[in-house]
Amino acid sequence: MAAKQATVPAGDPHETSTRHRVLRLVVESGPVSVVELASSLDLTAAGARRHVAALEESGQIVVHRSPSSQPARRGRPARRYVATERGQAGLGSGYAGLANQVLHYVAGVAGPEVVEGFAHRRAAELGERHAATVAAAGPDVGARIEALAAALADDGYAASARPVPGGRAIQLCQGHCPVQDVAAQFPQLCEAETKVFSDLLGVHVQRLSTLASGGHVCTTHIPTTTSPVRAASDRPAPAETVEGTP
Repeated sequence: MAAKQATVPAGDPHETSTRHRVLRLVVESGPVSVVELASSLDLTAAGARRHVAALEESGQIVVHRSPSSQPARRGRPARRYVATERGQAGLGSGYAGLANQVLHYVAGVAGPEVVEGFAHRRAAELGERHAATVAAAGPDVGARIEALAAALADDGYAASARPVPGGRAIQLCQGHCPVQDVAAQFPQLCEAETKVFSDLLGVHVQRLSTLASGGHVCTTHIPTTTSPVRAASDRPAPAETVEGTP
């Protein structure tokens, strides 16, 4: 059965705008609770709950299901929401189909190495755009990550920096990706971007999840020390992500 469209009162631009803000915050900060949404957007709990219910009914957000290592608490835990592919698409541009066709054509005519070159050129432009901002943050890796997250957020990636328990790493989370659907077929885009993050920050980084591969957020694990690149057996596993940490 097709998901219903979110119900917004006809002719009420304020309701439409508020619901879009709720969706964008779920994309950026999810998993997030109704209480956190209400606080961040200056809404009443009832108002936030109403928008969340409409977005959930329309299939744009869902309750986040994740095994927890935390001991059980008394009382009913608060529901936390993440965006679905439908919700992500609601913030997209609609050109993914055309872009995929073009890249498939280029790969067929000129070879896959041309697509690889395009991915690296696109990522290099991102690096060139934000190199000065990251450098201005100084030598501290944590400060550089924060600067990069803020710059990516300005680019529309809904990015945030989330410390890993223990204080030895930070995860750069991107809740929105303008080329998500294209990257699903051409992962070279994600691989090239990851390499640029490593170059900008001066440390080895590892992608733990991507929107393109079905994750609800792109997560890049970044050590906060400039230790040598570790062997694959020593690198963090996807289970160590801190997605959902407020």
